[in-house]
Amino acid sequence: MHLSLLDFFIIAASLGAIAVFGVLRSGKQNSVRDYFLSDSAIPWWSVCFAVVATETSALTFLSLPGVAYTTDITFLQLAIGYIIGRILVARFFLPRYFEGTLETAYTYLERRFGSHMRRTASIAFLGTRFFADGVRLYATAIPLALFLRGANITAGLGSTNTALIAIAVVALLTTVYVYLGGVRAVIWTDVIQFFVYIIGAIAALTLVTSWTRESWSAILSTASSAGKFRVIAWGFDGGIGAFFTRPHTAVAGIIGGMFLSMASHGTDHLIIQRLLATNRLPNAQRALVGSGIVVFIQFALFLILGAMLWIFYQGSPQPSNEVFSRFILENIPSGLRGFIIAGVLAAAMSTLSGSISALSSSTILDIVGPLMAKKRKDGTSLRQSRAVSVLWSIVLIASAALFIGTPTAVVELALGIASYTYGALLGVYLLGVFFRGARERSAMIGFATSLLGTAVIILTTDLAWTWYIPVGTTLCIASATVAEHGSRESTGVPSIRKDEVHGNH
Repeated sequence: MHLSLLDFFIIAASLGAIAVFGVLRSGKQNSVRDYFLSDSAIPWWSVCFAVVATETSALTFLSLPGVAYTTDITFLQLAIGYIIGRILVARFFLPRYFEGTLETAYTYLERRFGSHMRRTASIAFLGTRFFADGVRLYATAIPLALFLRGANITAGLGSTNTALIAIAVVALLTTVYVYLGGVRAVIWTDVIQFFVYIIGAIAALTLVTSWTRESWSAILSTASSAGKFRVIAWGFDGGIGAFFTRPHTAVAGIIGGMFLSMASHGTDHLIIQRLLATNRLPNAQRALVGSGIVVFIQFALFLILGAMLWIFYQGSPQPSNEVFSRFILENIPSGLRGFIIAGVLAAAMSTLSGSISALSSSTILDIVGPLMAKKRKDGTSLRQSRAVSVLWSIVLIASAALFIGTPTAVVELALGIASYTYGALLGVYLLGVFFRGARERSAMIGFATSLLGTAVIILTTDLAWTWYIPVGTTLCIASATVAEHGSRESTGVPSIRKDEVHGNH
C-alpha cells in the first residue's frame, strides 16, 4: 500500500512546522557559546524531553515493538539500569561540569588531566559519532524507503536512489534549523518531536488494541500465558558461559544499562551539551534523572505495543524490524498514517540534529578553538561554527551512504559501535572523579588499553554487548592504576592533581 496525498501533506506540514518553530523559538545567536550552549537558560523540563528525543532514533521507534513481538518485555531491565546510571551521573559527574566555565564535556578532562586528554577524548567522540550516527541516519532510510515504495524493507533498500533521497531529505531539513537556531533550536524542536512520535505511538496502540476485538482481561490473559509480559529474566539456567553471552538477563541488563547510561549521559557531549544549556546544576540534575524515568515509560509503551501486535497478528511469524512498519502501512487509515510516519521521522531528526550540533561544538571548541585561540574573533567563529554544522551534515550523509545495501551489517554495527569507546571514556572520567592520584600519562595509557582490549573482546568472543562497557571501564581503570603506580615507583615523585595545582576544587 502506498502513501496517499493526504499522508504526504501531513508529513510535510508536520516536519516543516517543527523546523519553523525551532528557528522562531531559538532567537538570535550572538556568540559561539550562545550558538552551542545558549546564554539564556533553557527550562529543565524541556531539556529532559530533548534528552529523551535525542536518544530515541527512528530505528528504536520501529524496532522496539518488534522485540516484544518476537520475545517479551525483558528489555525493560535495561531501562532500570538507565535510571540507576543517571542518578549516579547526576550525583558525581554533573557537579564537576558546573564548576567554573565549561564549553564541552571534555573541558573537564583538560582541567583535571591536561589538553592532550581533552583532545584525545574529543577525537574519540567525533569518530564514534561519525560511524554511529551514520548508521542511525541510514536506519532512517529503511522505513522511509519502505513507506515510499509500499514494499517490503529489502525491496525498499534495493534502490540506492530511494535510500539516498530518504537520507538527504531528513538530513537537509534538519540542517536548516540547526544552522539558523543553534542549540536552542535543537532543544525546542526535540521537545515537539518527542510529543509527535509519542502521540503517534499511543494512537497506534489504541488502534491495535481496539481491533483485536477482545476484552482487556482476555488480552492480558493471552499475552501473559504466552510470556509476553515477562519483565525479569535471571538467565542462570544455562551455566556461567551462557550467562555472559545473553544480553537481556536481569544482571546483564541492569548492570549493562547502568554503565551504558553513565557513559552516554555522563561522558558523551551529545547529551552533556543539552544539560549544560540549563545553566544551573540542580536543573541539569532534574532533567537527567527525569529523562531516565521518561525513557522507562517510553520503552514500556513501545514494548506493550509490540505485545498487542503479537495478539493482532495471532502470533504469526514476522521479522521483528518490519512488523510495526507493516501494521502502519496496512492498517492505519490515511491521514493518521501520515502523522505516525511524521513521528518516525521526528524521532530521526531529533537524534540527527543533536548529533550535528554536538559534533560541531566539539570540533570548534575542543579541536579548532584551542589551536586558533589567539587569532579568533567571535563573529568569525560564529560563521565558522555554522559552516562546520553544514560540513558535519554532509559528512553524516556520506557516512550513511557507506552502509547502503548492507542491512544486516548495519544492525549489528548499530548495537555495538559505541561500546568500542564508551568504556574507555567512562573509565577516564571515573579516574578523574575518584582517583585523586591519577595523572594524564596514566589516564592516556588506560584509555588506549581499554580501546584495544575492548576491540579484541568484541571481535574474538561471544560476550553479550551489555558487558562491553563494564569490561572496557574496568580495563581503563586497572591499566591506568598500574601505570600510575609504576611511574611513581620509578620516579619517586608523588602524584598531584592538575586541578589542585591551579586551586580548583
